[in-house]
Amino acid sequence: MNPLETTSSLELSTTTADLTAPVISRSNVLVVGGGPAGVAAAVTAARSGAKVTLLERYSSLGGLASGGMVLVLDDMINGQEITVTGIVSEYVERLQKLGLAVVPPADDRKTSEELWNKWGRYGTFDFHSHTNPKPICYAAAFDPDGWKRVSNDLVREAGVDLRLHSWFSRPIVDNGVIKGVICETKLGPQAFMADVVIDTTGDIDVASRAGASYAKDNYLTTLVFRLGNVNTAAAEAFEQANPKEARAINRKIKRLLGGAWELWWLKTPIDGVVWCNAPHMTGFDGVDPADMTAAEFAARDRISEAVDYVRANLPGFENCYMLDVASQMGVRQTRLLQGEYVMTKDDVTQRRHFADTVARGRDYYYPYRSLLPKEVDQLLVAGRHYSATPEAQKMSREIPPCMAMGQAVGVAAALAVENGILVREVSALDIQQGMRRHGADPGDVPSSNATVDADAAVPA
Repeated sequence: MNPLETTSSLELSTTTADLTAPVISRSNVLVVGGGPAGVAAAVTAARSGAKVTLLERYSSLGGLASGGMVLVLDDMINGQEITVTGIVSEYVERLQKLGLAVVPPADDRKTSEELWNKWGRYGTFDFHSHTNPKPICYAAAFDPDGWKRVSNDLVREAGVDLRLHSWFSRPIVDNGVIKGVICETKLGPQAFMADVVIDTTGDIDVASRAGASYAKDNYLTTLVFRLGNVNTAAAEAFEQANPKEARAINRKIKRLLGGAWELWWLKTPIDGVVWCNAPHMTGFDGVDPADMTAAEFAARDRISEAVDYVRANLPGFENCYMLDVASQMGVRQTRLLQGEYVMTKDDVTQRRHFADTVARGRDYYYPYRSLLPKEVDQLLVAGRHYSATPEAQKMSREIPPCMAMGQAVGVAAALAVENGILVREVSALDIQQGMRRHGADPGDVPSSNATVDADAAVPA
């Protein structure tokens, strides 16, 4: 049978007896999802003194930064101000020490044709800028396996109880309070109990099944791939010497891929290895297995055709080969929490600052309420599924800001446990102070271009 064929619904359902799952652990804080936000949450909570368990469905940590191979850390600046700090800064420093991250030095973070030729193909530029060439900025190009290695080190050093190969199945909720979750494993269902649960699945798998309100929408999906044995110096020299011809070839490649950002290939810290944040595809539901199967096939077909053309037509790529394709489809948007506060596009574009701001991105701010479900107690969320409208989320979902959210809820969870209170009762001021202790900027001090909106302040 063709794996892409679909059959009509049988309109049937089944009911089975309640399952029995052994309780594997009881923790203060349970984090579900080991991507960038999840690792940030787990490590921060553990460093704050909480007993922490982290569950991850895949065989490694890192989510879209490793398995999805989204290999540039960006959206961390507001002009010359570095706004996203904390655990993301630790990743950058550790990766640099391993020789697995490239960051433009401070003196090169400005606009010039020379600096663009030096750094542009690493993706370390301000992609929001409308100037040409775009200004080089504080950003990091990194290696995906290096990200896994640093994640392992951070989790191990913090004393987090990590369980890989553990696929979240259902929440355990008692009278509106989440008590833990059940995972499916090769050993069968297993239960993990905790005082506080943090949902960093990227699709609010936990919160949605626990009864939290959410919105649903789609955006781009991308299956990233890498090519090896590329002569990047020859490719760049050709593009700089023959801009018109290079543009025509690159336009053809992007058409074959079905869509890509302006630069369809970027350099990495590994000589001769480039990564391709493409193809961009629309119309696929990131939580529907049938849709995701179709997306995998569609992406690989486009990649194969494009790579054949690249070898034959783009100087520097004559002898390239397919190094790898990401093990995770890059899904940018599915379910979005509709929590105590729902961030809007206007909040992002107007740089609205909130009295309960606990994390920040480029020049936008996340209130603590946007990480809190309304209907379920002792549950927090962090990452791309935070409480926002689809339009706002598209502009505020990059990896570093998601890590900042993760740190904020890690602090909040530890504070709730320490003080014996509900997570919704934790003071935003206490979270802000906790973030500062962990070297993170909580956004409590607004930048000069922020809009401090009295209507958005925390109710008395």
